[in-house]
Amino acid sequence: MKSHSAHSAVLSLTFAVATLSFSSGAFSFNEEAAKALAKKNDCTKCHAVDKDKKGPAYKKVAAKYKGKADGEEKVIKNMTTASKVKLTDGTEEDHKLINSKDAKEIKNLAQWILAQ
Repeated sequence: MKSHSAHSAVLSLTFAVATLSFSSGAFSFNEEAAKALAKKNDCTKCHAVDKDKKGPAYKKVAAKYKGKADGEEKVIKNMTTASKVKLTDGTEEDHKLINSKDAKEIKNLAQWILAQ
C-alpha cells in the first residue's frame, strides 16, 4: 500500500512540475519559426546568438532585459519601429524593420531572442 502512495505522490509532483514549466513560458515560443523569421529578415547579418557582429549577440540582448517586465515590449519595439540603435562600433543607425504584420510571429521571435 505504501508503494502505491509513493507512486501517486511522484506522479502528482511530476505533473505539477510539467504544468509549471509550460505555464511559466519556458516553452512558449517556436524556435524553428523564430529562426526562420530572423533568417528571412536578414537579422543574422547583424546579430548572432552568442557573438557580437554589427549588432549585439542575442545573449547580450537577453541579459540586458532579463527580469524586466517590459523587455519583450522593448525588443518588439526595436524590430517594428526603426528606432535608433547603437552598433558595436559606437555608431548609430535605424534598426531594420521586421517584414511581418503578424503580431504572434513577431512576439515569438522576441521571446526566442529573450530566451538566449
